[in-house]
Amino acid sequence: MDAICETVGCGKPSKLRCPTCVKLGIPGSFFCSQDCFKSSWKAHKGVHDMTASSKDQTPQEALLSSRKWSGFQFTGPLRPYPVSPYRPVPAHIPRPDYAETGEPISEQQAKRAGMIRVLNDEEIEGMRVVGKLARECLDVAARACEAGVTTDEVDRLMHEAAVERECYPSPLNYYNFPKSLCTSVNEVICHGIPDTRPLENGDLCNCDITVYHRGFHGDLNETLFVGDVDEKSRDLTKVAYECLMKGIDIVRPGTKFREIGNVIQAHASANGYSVVKSYCGHGINSLFHCAPNVPHYAGNKAVGVMKVGNTFTIEPMINAGSWRDVSWPDDWTAVTRDGKRSAQFEQTLLVTDTGCEILTRRRENDGLPWFMDKK
Repeated sequence: MDAICETVGCGKPSKLRCPTCVKLGIPGSFFCSQDCFKSSWKAHKGVHDMTASSKDQTPQEALLSSRKWSGFQFTGPLRPYPVSPYRPVPAHIPRPDYAETGEPISEQQAKRAGMIRVLNDEEIEGMRVVGKLARECLDVAARACEAGVTTDEVDRLMHEAAVERECYPSPLNYYNFPKSLCTSVNEVICHGIPDTRPLENGDLCNCDITVYHRGFHGDLNETLFVGDVDEKSRDLTKVAYECLMKGIDIVRPGTKFREIGNVIQAHASANGYSVVKSYCGHGINSLFHCAPNVPHYAGNKAVGVMKVGNTFTIEPMINAGSWRDVSWPDDWTAVTRDGKRSAQFEQTLLVTDTGCEILTRRRENDGLPWFMDKK
């Protein structure tokens, strides 16, 4: 693939590289012109700050001693690593309105209206197509999640898979998120930023993928085993998947969205686990996030009744300990407050006359998630 300008929203062929990145040995950092380089400088210079190291510091040590991270009290053993430069998307691929500015204006306007959309036949077909493509991209990421592979490399492979399918990776520049998917490892609940930390034997790694294709978003995630995972983490992951399926089982016309949280909470609690309350499922269609909100805990006040043609996600986050979360100083990574592990699964769903269709279902191995693959 020819190098492309890394200025957000540009996508033109590159003609130059950042000289500081060349000196520091930072890969990528391509731009089409001096004007694009200058316009990207404010965001791009952070790459230098995260990578530059003294004779006595590794790049990660330099990052942790920076003003942003210095003194932060981590809740568990995981630590951030440097993040590679922005990966561009070719200019010919259609993109959502926030791709250039970072601000999803259409989504913000729809949120104020609060309407739960009912899709027509043409829109439903668009959601089926993007759901299949999103699943293919997640499967690429899942195959790459092995010990020694960095989550940045997983991001690269998923990004290229999306581009090959004429998709825009929906997380990229969504409220300035810097990568094409979220990789949430061990105590990270959600929104982990792919970085240069190699995955380790025994890790849990959740890959959360959304792609935008021909005007529609498809969203799903799975928690994956990296090598030999301990029995407690295996059980947590199994119960998280069961919680998702319990929620899916009650999706049908006439069901209140608030009821999903009741069945998920009941199953998680019966197995000794907690349900995260800060993040929820959501409507999805031509917008990445929209009405309805779909909380996963019991006694929630979610508004709305399911109708044929609604499309939304269920994505319960299940914790081994407390349900409470803490945010890292990167403004994205949400971790468990007690540092214990978390697991999550997500599907995009369509309400049908007889129940629901899982638009992002796995097409192989009887649709089972990757951690349940038959040996």
